[in-house]
Amino acid sequence: MGLIETSQSQGTPPPSTDPLTLGEIVENGLCIGCGLCRSIAGPGDVDMVMTPEGRERPVALRALDTSTLTKINAVCPGTRIAGPPQMDEAALKDTVWGPVERLVLGSAGNPTVRFIGSGGGTLTALGQFLLDTGRVKFVLHVAASRSMPMRTERKLSFDAASVLEGAGSRYGPAATLVDFNDILDRGEPFALIAKPCDITAVRNLARIDHRVDEQMRYALAFVCGGASDLTKSEQVLQRFGLSEDELALFRYRGHGNPGLNRIETKDGRAFEISYRQLWEDEDKWMIQPRCKICPDAIGQVADMAVSDSWLNGGPAVEDEALNGIIVRTKRGLELFDAAVEAGVLQIKRETDIAEISELQSHQVRKRRAVWARLTGMAIAGKPVPFVSDLALRDCAARNSLAENLAEGRGARDRARRGRLGEPPAVPGATILRDP
Repeated sequence: MGLIETSQSQGTPPPSTDPLTLGEIVENGLCIGCGLCRSIAGPGDVDMVMTPEGRERPVALRALDTSTLTKINAVCPGTRIAGPPQMDEAALKDTVWGPVERLVLGSAGNPTVRFIGSGGGTLTALGQFLLDTGRVKFVLHVAASRSMPMRTERKLSFDAASVLEGAGSRYGPAATLVDFNDILDRGEPFALIAKPCDITAVRNLARIDHRVDEQMRYALAFVCGGASDLTKSEQVLQRFGLSEDELALFRYRGHGNPGLNRIETKDGRAFEISYRQLWEDEDKWMIQPRCKICPDAIGQVADMAVSDSWLNGGPAVEDEALNGIIVRTKRGLELFDAAVEAGVLQIKRETDIAEISELQSHQVRKRRAVWARLTGMAIAGKPVPFVSDLALRDCAARNSLAENLAEGRGARDRARRGRLGEPPAVPGATILRDP
């Protein structure tokens, strides 16, 4: 596999392309650990394990047949990343930011949701609204594991209180789609709140499984800065001389904007550090390899994407509870308008591409860098995702030739040294329990 988009209309990879094995996807740094491959192959054939690097990764328990691997390659957000097919119908079309129906700064109308949720609580408020109004039967999202609160598990919420329990950003690995086929088997309308790559995976699956479009009524994304390894969280424990089995609570953020990283132990001790302290050392961010080549961390295939709204991507101290809300589809616009009318969301003011680009300047830089990075990986002989309808060449055209060459050569050299890949996941690592 070595295809990246050459035009906006490029579609499926040639049928002669051999599917990558799960091991090849993982070892080449393409896996984000969403778990959809396990759902497709079945729990008897694929396990999700926690690697020593602190990543949830699939392990094939037997050699998967070509048909299964072909299906996995068609839906995996590490092998296929497709943009929004109906971008021409959008009210606004931006090269970097994609389709936009409405762009505002706003937050949850309920002050409790606003305080507990991350940023401004917008996604939590929308999840509650969808359930309260009967638009969906349940919401698929993630929340802290009850038994291991530093870790994140997929969660099904059937009422507003359950959605609120899962509020607040979670950092580290999360296999949101680990049993997605079982969720479709329920035959009930639902909403998905997830990372952009999770939504990409589900949109990929919709091309071969009609149940996705029939049952998934809304897909809501948060604008993603990258998924960190669990070892990043373990560093926080080391700071306080704690072990994971002592934890009763590990809250990454929330209870403010951004709120404190708060740890509570089973014996009643509590520890806190600020968001800036949590991320102060960029050399220790430990962002997963797939995130460094992500062409769509801004949720272009979601119905709505929600971001933080901090100047230059980081809070000064504690900021006003506020999200950037990017409404992307007509379906998302109808939901947004209904939520505002009901007082579930409140608008501070309209914004525009120039301001959101300033608030999320790191996302702009990444969008402009990805084409050259993928090209550099391909030159190094590494497999890269098949990308379509995401304007990567047009984004790269906003760079100087020197900038693109630097990004491409850097990725080529890192790929040759193995720095864009990762060690194989192996059976016998910590097997993650089913949610």
